[in-house]
Amino acid sequence: MTNRILIIEDEESIARVLQLELQFEGYEAEMAHTGTEGLLKYREQQWDLILLDVMLPEMSGLDVLKRIRTTELQTPVILLTAKSDVEDKVKGLDLGANDYITKPFEIEELLARIRTALRFSQRPTQQESQTTYGQLSINEETRDVLYYGEHVYLTPREYELLLYLLKHPKQVLTREQILEAVWGYDYYGDTNVVDVYIRYVRQKLEAANNTPIIQTVRGVGYVLKGQNHEA
Repeated sequence: MTNRILIIEDEESIARVLQLELQFEGYEAEMAHTGTEGLLKYREQQWDLILLDVMLPEMSGLDVLKRIRTTELQTPVILLTAKSDVEDKVKGLDLGANDYITKPFEIEELLARIRTALRFSQRPTQQESQTTYGQLSINEETRDVLYYGEHVYLTPREYELLLYLLKHPKQVLTREQILEAVWGYDYYGDTNVVDVYIRYVRQKLEAANNTPIIQTVRGVGYVLKGQNHEA
């Protein structure tokens, strides 16, 4: 079945290029050039994904997103943003956008993000493989890691470490517990390796969003407990 994508972009030349590229890749793609027109098209038809420019006439992209998310949460939305609009990116993710891409962008990157968003949205029967805490989620089947809507790319060991923490949220885990669970019974190295890998994972998460989620418990170990989950 062909995926249908709605492009809401006020620059007609950009929208047309996107439409042609998407059609070449086998998608059905339609355009809207204002926020009002885009919201109307969204409501009139069924879409598998929406490409949504933030800066639109008549109604901003964030207002369109807000109205979409008041009725449903399933349709993936990828924001098209200007390079300097950090605040819009944050607002968009908070409002329920699945991803964003900064203009100007390479079409190959956009296509990759579309494929990822569609893959997540079309796995409704596999929710048991998705482990989530706050804005952090891991799909154990695909090994995809998302933090505040951003993909985080981890090495296999970093992935296993974060997954172990995610499966024990708010639980203080000693270095020995982590070492045993992630490195195994046969590992005889120094527990400092845990500190090193925790630092690696933190750096990658905070590159996606600067909100800390892995807390250090001095003299004991670590706990997954973000600032918004301290109760």
